[in-house]
This record gives sequence, structure tokens and C-alpha cells, in this order.
Amino acid sequence: MNAQTAMQDEGSAYAWMRLGVALLLGTIGCASMYIIPVVLPSVQAEFGVSRGDASLPYMFIMIGFGIGGLLMGRLADRFGVMVPLLIGAASVGLGFALAGMATNIWILALVHGVLIGLLGSSAMFAPLIADTSLWFTRRRGMAVAICASGNYLAGALSPPVVQHFVAGYGWRATYEGIALFSFATLTALALLMRRRPPAVSADAIQALTDVASVRPFGLSPATAQWSLCLAGVACCVAMSMPQVHIVAYCGDLGYGVARGAQMLSMMLGFGIVSRLLSGAICDRIGGLRTLLLGSALQGIALLLFLPFDGLVSLYVISALFGLFQGGIVPSYAIIVREYFPPNEAGSRVGTVLMFTLFGMALGGWMSGKIFDVTGSYHAAFINGIAWNLLNMTIAVTLLRRATRAHPGSTGSVARAMP
Repeated sequence: MNAQTAMQDEGSAYAWMRLGVALLLGTIGCASMYIIPVVLPSVQAEFGVSRGDASLPYMFIMIGFGIGGLLMGRLADRFGVMVPLLIGAASVGLGFALAGMATNIWILALVHGVLIGLLGSSAMFAPLIADTSLWFTRRRGMAVAICASGNYLAGALSPPVVQHFVAGYGWRATYEGIALFSFATLTALALLMRRRPPAVSADAIQALTDVASVRPFGLSPATAQWSLCLAGVACCVAMSMPQVHIVAYCGDLGYGVARGAQMLSMMLGFGIVSRLLSGAICDRIGGLRTLLLGSALQGIALLLFLPFDGLVSLYVISALFGLFQGGIVPSYAIIVREYFPPNEAGSRVGTVLMFTLFGMALGGWMSGKIFDVTGSYHAAFINGIAWNLLNMTIAVTLLRRATRAHPGSTGSVARAMP
């Protein structure tokens, strides 16, 4: 494909159609992360295990999801995104079918971790985001934000649907139904993603090489990659505090867990709005500045949780938190595309997003441990703020280094392309 065809594909009807398919894939494929909390009480009651043991499938699926994003990203770099998507569709279908027949909690957890997480849903997030970034230039930020919103849409749409079927037919029958639905829809959608991304012109490749691939931020590629990974852990340790514990926090305050669930839903809903707004902002100021802006606003929202714990205040702060933090994770994909070679997008985006998921897992566990030690969430919020400051420090450092290494180029690599 020549440079002229590449320019025509960017922003073409096909590129936008492909983005719509990616959004559907992300919404259906990432629903698995939000199904476990719905069936957890039923699983706990049937297997007669503790709440901690009943939570093992969720922990396993998150670990598998993170590691799988890296592996599937490498497959996408080599063979195109359709290959990992087809593997993911088959694995999600098989995983839910086998999970519905599990005889104990450990088998259920392993199936979730390996088939549904590692080989399944992981293909529906990082590889799709990386692939989307290769189809857009001037509107890349918005396109990536739309693609990444599938994860939050899954969280907003799937729980009530799953709860309806669990109440009527039980969790095992529901899992078998999810298996059939997921395999059929994900496979059909994956086949629509057969086409490889458009080629980049020689001038654009040279521009990317000059600005990005040799010394990202004036650092070695490995150092730059690990800096982004550490930033991803830090921002998501902070992000996980309200997302994982807001329901329990409301229960401790006497408002009831139902109020906390409403606040969590509000966070995810405003998170979708945040991702779309951040995408538009990213197209104007670049990925690094968008990351710094989102991190600063997330820190402000975390600070607000400390003095205000009234019911109305918590609703407002939860909405603000969702509105402020939703664009942080997608900004990493834009940063990778701005400062690293495009043929490495899948593996590098997958690596960074893997560490953001590790940050979510670490932060959720860490906040619970701090609560166990102190008897309240006050210190846990302070811990989140400290990790958020670490993320801001890394973002500021990378931005300053990028500005010194290539004055005027920060966030403009994509716009330098045809």
C-alpha cells in the first residue's frame, strides 16, 4: 500500500467502521471482568468458601488479562490483530463453557485466569487499542479513546443483564449462555478485522525515527518503556482506591452497599465521558500533557475524599473522579505511538497496559490491607494520593526531557505525519 492510499485510509469510512467494530469487540470481550462480581455470592454459596476464596477468579482473570495483553500484542504486531482476536473469541467461549461446569473454586479460578483472562479477554483491549492507533493520525486521540471506552461500556451494561439471567436460571446456565453468545459474536466481529493497517510513507517513517524510535524522551528505549510502566502502576494504584473500595466505604459509613454500587456505576459512566473528552484534548496537546492533566485532576479528586464523606458529597466526588481519571490509561497508547516505532505498537502498548492492570490489582489489595491495619480508609486515600504524586513526577520528568530533546515536538509526532 502506497503513501497516498495510507492517507486516504486515515479517517476513511472503513477506518471509522473498523473503530465501531473494535468498540463492540471491547464491550463484549471485556465484560468478563464485570461478570465475576455479579456471580460471586452464588459461587460462594454453592462452593461453601470464604469471601476471599470466592474472589480468586477475579484476581486470576485480572492477572491473566494483564499478561495476556502483552502476548496478544506481540501476535498482533506479527500477524495482524485478527489472529489474536480469533484466539480470544475461542478462548472466551471455551472458558465460560468450562467454568460453568467447574466442580470447585480452584478450577473456576484457573479457567478464568488462563482461558478467559490470559488467552481470551486480553485480546479485546490492548491489541485493539494499539491497532486503532495505527489507523488514525490527526484524530488518533479520539479514536483510541472511543476504542478504550468499550471496557467501561462493558462495566455499565453487562452486570444488570447477567444479574437478570443469574436470578432466573442460575450462574452455571448463565455461563453456558455467555459462552455461546461470546464465541458467536466475537468470532464474527473478529473476521471483520482481517485487513492490516495502512502503510506509512517513507517521510513519515523517517520523522518517527528521528523523533521517537532512537531516543524516546532522550532515553534508551528500555528506560523509556520502564518509565511508562512505572507511571502506569502508580496512576492505577491511586485509581483503584475508589473504584475497588467505594462500595465497602459506603457500607462502613452507614449508607449501605447499594449506594456505593450506584457511585461505582456513576464513576464508570462519567469515565466514558472522560475518555472521549480526553481523546479530543489529546489530539490537541499530545499524550504526555494529557497524562499529566488527568493525573493532576485525579489527585484533586482523591484529596476531596479526605474532608468530605457526606452522602451527597460522595456522589459528587465520585462523578468528578470518573470524569477526571477516565482518559489516563488511553493516553499511554498515544504516548507509545508518538515516541516509539509503529511496528512495535502492539507489544509496547500491551506491556504498559499490563502494568496498569497490575497497579489496579496492587492498589485494591494494598488499600484493603491498610484498612485492616488502621480500621479506616483515611490512610488508604493518603496512600493513593502518594502514588498519584509519583505518577505526576514521572510525567513531568518525561515531558521536560522530551521538550529538551526535541523542542516543539512534544505530542506533535502524529501531526507531523501526512
